[in-house]
Amino acid sequence: MEENLQQQTAAVQPEENEQESQEKLSEILQIRRDKLAALKAEGKDPYQVTTYNRTDYTAQIVEHFEEMEGKTVSLAGRMMSVRNMGKACFADLQDMYGRIQCYVRINDVGEESYNAFKKWDIGDIIGLEGTVFRTRRGEISIHATKITLLSKSLKPLPEKFHGLKDMELRYRQRYLDLIVNPDVKETFVKRSMILRQLRSFLDGQGFIEVDTPILTPFEIGASARPFVTHHNTLDMDMVLRIETELYLKRLIVGGFDKVYEVGRIFRNEGMDTKHNPEFTTIELYQAYTDFHGMMDLVEDMMKTVTQKVCGSLKISYQGTEIDMGHWERLTMVEAVKKYSGVDFSTWETDEDAIACAKEHHIELPEVPTKGAILAEFFDAYVEEKLIQPTFIYDYPVEISPLAKRKPTDPAFTERFEYFINAMEFGNAFSELNDPIDQKERFERQVAQRKQLDPDSKAQVDYDYINALEYGLAPTGGLGFGVDRLIMLLTDSASIRDVLLFPTMKPLDK
Repeated sequence: MEENLQQQTAAVQPEENEQESQEKLSEILQIRRDKLAALKAEGKDPYQVTTYNRTDYTAQIVEHFEEMEGKTVSLAGRMMSVRNMGKACFADLQDMYGRIQCYVRINDVGEESYNAFKKWDIGDIIGLEGTVFRTRRGEISIHATKITLLSKSLKPLPEKFHGLKDMELRYRQRYLDLIVNPDVKETFVKRSMILRQLRSFLDGQGFIEVDTPILTPFEIGASARPFVTHHNTLDMDMVLRIETELYLKRLIVGGFDKVYEVGRIFRNEGMDTKHNPEFTTIELYQAYTDFHGMMDLVEDMMKTVTQKVCGSLKISYQGTEIDMGHWERLTMVEAVKKYSGVDFSTWETDEDAIACAKEHHIELPEVPTKGAILAEFFDAYVEEKLIQPTFIYDYPVEISPLAKRKPTDPAFTERFEYFINAMEFGNAFSELNDPIDQKERFERQVAQRKQLDPDSKAQVDYDYINALEYGLAPTGGLGFGVDRLIMLLTDSASIRDVLLFPTMKPLDK
């Protein structure tokens, strides 16, 4: 009766009265609690089971059936379906790696165990011993000889998720999403694999993985807004880091030649399909190289990881074929001219740039300099065109406070970003190692921040300047969003699809 009610609830039609649906669900919940109470009364509390000797997983049995046919195995997992045939039942057991059919017959497990099994519910965690065989219809199965209830499910599983409302439920209750949608679990298995391959590549290049503080003593002058907290013992406000850069470059000063960190970053800003307030980045720094060296490293790393994870350098993302084997390289000036026809070299003054921006209906930045306006043209005309992997380099100094100036043109910096499918994936510099220039840029950045926001508590990181004064070797640096790369390699439309528990606004209730 309970499962019949469950099926009715899972398949509720849109026109069904909400009250009737809730009444059915309440009845199911009560039935399951009554079953649990009965088990406890019989001294068979499933929550008291502490261990189970599992010998195999479902995928192993399916993949190696020829070797395992006729052998005795012990499995554990969640019961996902039951088909009652009187004195025998077929059930599907799901573990981390897949599902397998189980054949449970009264003559094999005993009348007491079989009658108890028939009272179990879909969603219960069970253990099962039996022999591997193939049914007449050719399905690989387990012929049960012993069954054990390992944990009781007090709520019915949803039949499926669909639609926007249910997408919200999937993000809020990821545990349910993982149970009923095997493809979702595969995404996160692949996420782990991608991180493993990234680490493997960098370790193979001689980089050392390190950890740096998440809690930092003050807000730096960067435009990203931090989350603020308070340290009770020290009685001081602290912020969650918005980057790992300055600590990592201190390590280069200290004598490490190659370092990287897989770091959680926190930014108190907007949310959309590409942004979450907390996200994962990899930042890496290498002494005695520049942004061209970082460009070569990125291309090699992306090709290597894509090939190992996807098995090909040509992948599909949301219906678009991406060739990760071919990377274009353009300066920002070249890209703007290519896609908008505007030639930066014709702007002699900031006023020329402002006039051109107005002519092309480009929104002016807060500080309308030539370089900042060039960046606005790039955002308006270029980024959406960068579908195939593309490096854009030589960024204006106004928007690159940590990058080294180009010796041949100090209006620009040795910086690049790389784009795939009209989305920015990473940012790299020839790192600024002139402490005097860096101090001036930091102080100017903080002053501009406070001019725009008088309540800002941004400060200059003078300890970092102090470190630079001891000497930072010529260094190339790179930071890239791991979550966006995982979106690309798993063909996921939203960053929420690749975060196990994305940030969500609590429900009122």
